[in-house]
Amino acid sequence: MNKLLPRIEIESAPQPTAAVIWLHGLGADGNDFAGLVPELNLSACPPIRFVFPHAPSMPVTINGGYVMPAWYDIRGTDLVSRQDDAGIRQSASAIEALIELEASRGIPYENIVLAGFSQGCAMALHTGLRFKHRLAGIMALSGYLPLADTFTAERHPANANAPIFMAHGSMDPVVVPARGESSRDLLSSLGYKVQWHTYPMQHSVHPREIADIAVFLAHVLGQGTPTR
Repeated sequence: MNKLLPRIEIESAPQPTAAVIWLHGLGADGNDFAGLVPELNLSACPPIRFVFPHAPSMPVTINGGYVMPAWYDIRGTDLVSRQDDAGIRQSASAIEALIELEASRGIPYENIVLAGFSQGCAMALHTGLRFKHRLAGIMALSGYLPLADTFTAERHPANANAPIFMAHGSMDPVVVPARGESSRDLLSSLGYKVQWHTYPMQHSVHPREIADIAVFLAHVLGQGTPTR
């Protein structure tokens, strides 16, 4: 088994019975979203272990070969031409290992949420919907579904009914809204339970989005109900 990804872990309360594995975007690291945990209203949730892994560093073609933390290489500005199939699948294996780690620590698969922002969002969708055990849900923030042409053949029925929280900035210049919308439409056409949210922002996180994330976590991990 490959060495586990380095990561930051934050527990919302002792003896967690749920986990959220949250994947950062290109050029960032696990610290990028760790600071968000205190802003989330988790009162309707069980104790959660938040796991923020650090992606390995690699040369990124779209950035002139500059070495930076990345889940996979990006070779085209439209994000979907000449996709890094091998890199995406290698990172998916590393992320699956983190899911298995939580399971080995006593967290049921169905109490694990896979989340990600931008490139991390792509990895959350790619990995979570192909995963062989039912997860609590997927949070897909400001990103898209990669390798969409192989998705229908490779998706796993275990997560056919997993709730998916998709969020996008209406003015996003990095992952244009149309890229997220096309992923949403594909998933919806295949029967996935997609909650679609847009916010007046660019490639970032909106305060209202933070509140909506807390509602989603309460819905899939606790006793809450979604507002919409």
